[in-house]
Amino acid sequence: MALIALVAAALGEVLGDLGMRLGLAGRLWGYALGALFLCAYGVVVNLPALGFGRTLGLYIAVFFAVSQLIAFAVYGERPTPALLIGGALIIAGGLVIHFARA
Repeated sequence: MALIALVAAALGEVLGDLGMRLGLAGRLWGYALGALFLCAYGVVVNLPALGFGRTLGLYIAVFFAVSQLIAFAVYGERPTPALLIGGALIIAGGLVIHFARA
């Protein structure tokens, strides 16, 4: 359930960023949409019943994956080898933070 909340939060943050981008491009409604999604992100990312640091450690990995999927779907951006390697490290780090019991 926590992973679903983190994916929803990541979608909210990415869509909020896209809204702000639309606002900066002259579509004023983008600012309102962006603010709404970014506010929703802030609420949802704090819902899981995990510790704050562990939650945000895993969230960063989820956010990276979701943002790359949106970048590909919306802008057709293809990841470079460096992005794939760095992204794998981000995801590995998020998993270590989340699953470590030390």
